[in-house]
Amino acid sequence: MRAHLEEEKLRDGGEGRLTREAWKIFQIMAEFVRGYEKLVDVDPCVSIFGSARLGPDNPWYLKTQEIAEKLSNAGFSVLSGGGPGIMEAANKGAFHGTGYSIGLNIELPHEQHSNPYQDIAISFEHFYSRKVMFMKYAVAYVVMPGGFGTLDELAECLTLVQTGKTRRMPIILVGSDFWNGLIAWWQEAMLGLGTINPEDLHLITVIDDPDEVVSAIFNHYEKRGFAPSAAETEALLNL
Repeated sequence: MRAHLEEEKLRDGGEGRLTREAWKIFQIMAEFVRGYEKLVDVDPCVSIFGSARLGPDNPWYLKTQEIAEKLSNAGFSVLSGGGPGIMEAANKGAFHGTGYSIGLNIELPHEQHSNPYQDIAISFEHFYSRKVMFMKYAVAYVVMPGGFGTLDELAECLTLVQTGKTRRMPIILVGSDFWNGLIAWWQEAMLGLGTINPEDLHLITVIDDPDEVVSAIFNHYEKRGFAPSAAETEALLNL
């Protein structure tokens, strides 16, 4: 059996593949280190997620830009995906405000290019190292309408907060018309089957007004401040 496996490894170029995969670890480590070094002093940050496919003439683009500028002028740095669409709108709004506009770009074969509205731009090859930066440095998540990538990021936020791997923070879904169908499905299918608890639905807030988005974040931290507690800092180290 062992001889058969060795023969297969040689035939498939297994040694070369293993070497490439092992060295890939250092590239991933470099992405984490670069992200940590650039983002450690830009708090408090708000991460904004949304579709790459909604252009400047789309109402959601314009609303995202408005929200990001209000957050920026309120003293927040804004983290976005660094690409087009809602990501560009978030960076553009923050860029026109007083806070940092930060883009975490991902290298994709289509649809993703870096937008010009970034004070800090970091490029990633791996979704998971990029996603850690979104989650680790945010004090709130603002989720605009989007596609599968946006749903993936939303699910990651919910999972980390639900399981206590990160601190409780605002997860704001902007656009009741867009999100209400999904929330109804959570209530009927997931809650109905018992795969989530009723309190899990309180992890999210649906808001339509840009000023209310900013107020909701300040209201959450009014009595505790934005800095993480010692226990929360320890949890973030293990994120």
